[in-house]
Amino acid sequence: QVQLVESGGGLVQPGGSLRLSCAASGFPFKLSDMSWYRQPPGKERELVASISSGGGWKNYADSVKGRFTISRDNAKDTVYLQMNSLKPEDTAVYYCRWHTFWGQGTQVTVSS
Repeated sequence: QVQLVESGGGLVQPGGSLRLSCAASGFPFKLSDMSWYRQPPGKERELVASISSGGGWKNYADSVKGRFTISRDNAKDTVYLQMNSLKPEDTAVYYCRWHTFWGQGTQVTVSS
């Protein structure tokens, strides 16, 4: 069955960095576009970044452009989200998504 397992969240100070990972299984990862979403406290889930199957196309929400980088390793069936210059407003549960499938999420808290 499809599994998406996120990791790498945590508590970080403003200006800090985190790298999220999403390990995928149960579907043809190498042929699949992937996305990261986030859900801030009390708000709706929103798209953060997407990447094409080969990694040649990437798209970002305006709020994270220039600070976040999505990437993938098709040999490891894993997609990453490098988050730099983190702000308190980046605090959210971050989810990996493929089609209608979601991971369990990983909490990112940006606070001093």
